[in-house]
Amino acid sequence: MLKPRALVPGDRIAVVAPASPFERDEFEQGVEEIRRLGFIPVYDDSVFARQRYVAGSPELRATAIRAAWRDPAIAGVIGARGGFGSAQILPLLNPAEARRACKPFIGYSDLTAVLTFLTIGCGLVAFHGPMLAGRLGRRADGYDRESFEKALCKREPMGELAPPALETVQPGEAGGPLLGGTLTQLLASLGTPYAFAPAAGYVLFLDEMGERPYRLDRMITQLRQTGLLSRANAVVVGELPRCDEPSGDPTARAVMADFFADFPGPVIIGFPSGHTTGAAMTLPFGVSCRVIAGTRPRLVIEEAAVE
Repeated sequence: MLKPRALVPGDRIAVVAPASPFERDEFEQGVEEIRRLGFIPVYDDSVFARQRYVAGSPELRATAIRAAWRDPAIAGVIGARGGFGSAQILPLLNPAEARRACKPFIGYSDLTAVLTFLTIGCGLVAFHGPMLAGRLGRRADGYDRESFEKALCKREPMGELAPPALETVQPGEAGGPLLGGTLTQLLASLGTPYAFAPAAGYVLFLDEMGERPYRLDRMITQLRQTGLLSRANAVVVGELPRCDEPSGDPTARAVMADFFADFPGPVIIGFPSGHTTGAAMTLPFGVSCRVIAGTRPRLVIEEAAVE
């Protein structure tokens, strides 16, 4: 995997909108947080485009990303918001151009499509981390600054990550490169040239929100039937906010525990990255990690994500 250069204070970070439009005040608050982190946010008026439920045409959205990759003054790229539409731009992106640029890309949710394009399709480390709307704009309530800076600014492994709400579903210990994202986006990629198709021996990270337990069951069943689950050495599941049945039974965690009861490797659940109820942590996709599931479950990032 190619690793981007570590971000340093004063770096220029391009803000792009690969998916849905956003509220202007949330955007401005996120821009201010980028400045507070010591970086210089860079964008033009195209980021504010609106076309029904997406932030402008696919060509407009892809052009902004490609321009950021080609501009030597830009050090990294971050998404403004998720929603819908990232998959539309994939045919307009150039893997060779992405590899030559080798710049950190930060996003989650619908931007899982771009993370998969970069990690699986281009062999680049990418970052499952906070975007502007709803995350950076909320500062400490929306994202975890420590993990953001460790992942993107430190030329050393992030080390042990053991958030207090993490639980063990299946005990054990196993490692491999960390890959994944939002479950609906991973499944939507299958059967396309941009499919989530990691080699055997990886660690799968699954994030989701607002999907009732039977829908989670359906999606995990599909994941198993594709063979993707059997290729994984371990599984890390996110918080799954708003995924419990409205009546309270069953809960999303109970359904996941039942489903992974016969998984041969370690499974932990409740990792706060992506869709979370509190501050979201940043995870580097494409680097070696280890899942340790037991009385004190934890995820250990064993490899630096930047150079």
